[in-house]
Amino acid sequence: MRIIFGLLLLAISSVSPGQVQELNFYSSDTALTTAFMHAKEMALSYRGDPKDPVGPWYEAALPSRNAFCMRDVSHQSLPAAMLGLGIENKNIFRHFVTNISASKDWCSYWEMNREGLPAPEDYRNDTAFWYNLNANSDLIYASWKLYLWTGDSSFITDPVFTDFRRRSLHDFIDRWILQPDSLLSRPAYPNAPIPFNIRDHFHRCRGLPSYSEGVPDLKMGADLVAALFRGMQTAAEMEALMGNSDLAKQYSAKASAYRDNLQQQWWDDQASLFHTHITNKHIFGKGEGETFLLWFDALTDTLKTRRTLEHLAAGKWNVENLSYLPAIFYRYGYNSEAYALMLQLANPATPRREYPEVSYGVIDGLVQGMMGAEADARHNRLSTVYRGSNDHNAVLEHLPVLSTRITIRHGKNQSTLENKGDRDITWRVAFNGRHRYIMVSGKKIKAQTQLGKLGNIISFTDLQVPAGKELAASIKQ
Repeated sequence: MRIIFGLLLLAISSVSPGQVQELNFYSSDTALTTAFMHAKEMALSYRGDPKDPVGPWYEAALPSRNAFCMRDVSHQSLPAAMLGLGIENKNIFRHFVTNISASKDWCSYWEMNREGLPAPEDYRNDTAFWYNLNANSDLIYASWKLYLWTGDSSFITDPVFTDFRRRSLHDFIDRWILQPDSLLSRPAYPNAPIPFNIRDHFHRCRGLPSYSEGVPDLKMGADLVAALFRGMQTAAEMEALMGNSDLAKQYSAKASAYRDNLQQQWWDDQASLFHTHITNKHIFGKGEGETFLLWFDALTDTLKTRRTLEHLAAGKWNVENLSYLPAIFYRYGYNSEAYALMLQLANPATPRREYPEVSYGVIDGLVQGMMGAEADARHNRLSTVYRGSNDHNAVLEHLPVLSTRITIRHGKNQSTLENKGDRDITWRVAFNGRHRYIMVSGKKIKAQTQLGKLGNIISFTDLQVPAGKELAASIKQ
């Protein structure tokens, strides 16, 4: 094991100073190293030509369309940042937030192509187009996560972003009748074009109340309730950061109302699962959609969360849904399920592996999931906790985060962080389980503890890592 890890470190150190420092990953688990290589190659192959009329972009839709879609972008944008596609992220997001309009009932364009136009596959005109109503809240959430990861506050303070947020959380909610007390009683097709043709999917799907697209006669999806909760809660965190405490409290109260609706109205006691949708005949049903209850971190009850995770782990889902699950499973402690799924999604033999979300989902599962790297620009802090096997070492090299680049090394009961940039950061180094001390440079530092997602104990301490320096931390079992 030590010999293999030593060879990995030798490979890393052999990079010449003049080379472009791309994100890299190495592990003594060769299956993981191969999975990363396949995923990275696939993900970067979707980088568009910055000379295209739309500007810098990457594919986030069916590959044949040469386009990017709001749902897919909201999912792919953070791993895109990890892969160095920050310019592309900013350009894509600006296209979406600037195209919100009253004529589209405060929707944006669901999908845009390399020509800088709404994709004709999803748009005919402002009265006839495809749009999933989750998208506005999802994009707000994605903007927040990009700020936390990069430290670029323009994702939340630029006037075009603040206008999109304000329109989405007020005008959009009113226009589409999405108040918490209206979710189960709203009309079937608010803002329907006149004349209305139910057989025209640009009429019928102009405002789908879910990311699940195969449910006939759909009134509301549980995933949209979760999205509305997260949009409001994210806005509360943004306003709190900017010192607007009263507005933050208002958004937080609205968020709680959506979360209460989800947990009180949508849980099926008999099946011990969440309903995922309700039809216009007021019949609850189950199908896709549970993934987003966890993606939007909308659940608080441990039993209900576990049942949702177990159902997702046992089910058969399309690759779009599967691409979310490695990072989610790792975050909730379902490490073996996450690992197996990550290898499956990166396998060239997996059907529909070429869907862009798949490779980006593997990158996210590895970086935030297994390596446990999570950033919080509010505190200039990067947290890490190793969720991989203690039988293997792992190295994540040249990760762009918080305006610097870092390398993380994890092994059995030890972690190292090297700050390769020119900006100091705080490292919250964490280990699973309860530990009295964490050893740093031969010194004992008293550990603090916190609860993980499902009540597991995590021990941690905060360390300052100056630019160009490296720190190692370990625990004794």
